[in-house]
Amino acid sequence: MTLPGGSLPWLTDLGRWIARVPYAWQFRIRVHGRDRVPLQGGVVVVANHSSMADGPILFGVLPRRVTFLIKQEMFSGVVGHLLGRIGQIPVKRGEADRTALTSALAVLKAGGVIGVFPEGTRGEGDVANAQNGAAWLAKTSGAVVLPVACRGTYQAKGFRPEVDVLIGEPFPLPEGKGRAALGVATEQVRDRLATLVAELDGLRVSEGRR
Repeated sequence: MTLPGGSLPWLTDLGRWIARVPYAWQFRIRVHGRDRVPLQGGVVVVANHSSMADGPILFGVLPRRVTFLIKQEMFSGVVGHLLGRIGQIPVKRGEADRTALTSALAVLKAGGVIGVFPEGTRGEGDVANAQNGAAWLAKTSGAVVLPVACRGTYQAKGFRPEVDVLIGEPFPLPEGKGRAALGVATEQVRDRLATLVAELDGLRVSEGRR
């Protein structure tokens, strides 16, 4: 099963529809490069993070079920219960959460998709820094990395602001073990994602949306 244990695939698909249709209606979303998403096999999606809206938007527009690593604080009450049922994984921020990483690794080895915001927290979304969890997951599982840039959600104002999602080319990480090799892989993830964000910024400027 390509979702964590305890997930309900039908509820996951319902959640994706809600994110893609009624939730997304508050924005005007354009997706570029959807055909670059591998339709089979383990994939680590890495995305920039500038708004709470980024996760739901990507959850809805990507053509595969995605299990995101989401801060543990979100997993309380009814919302937390539903997040678990639609296949999301709670993660403790600021530390190596082995339970979360083990759950994510199982999804990848089963051929599923894990979504990570490597910046670790919301900001301007320019990916100046990256944590090593995404690279570790990809290297350990053998999954490819898929960079995804999202722009337009940061401090969005007005009626149905324009949001662009640009999906990059999937790529494997270099082989090698140890802390140094993980550092190199993490920087490659950061650089590919930051480059994609810059490309999307250029596209939005050329089309007069920023």
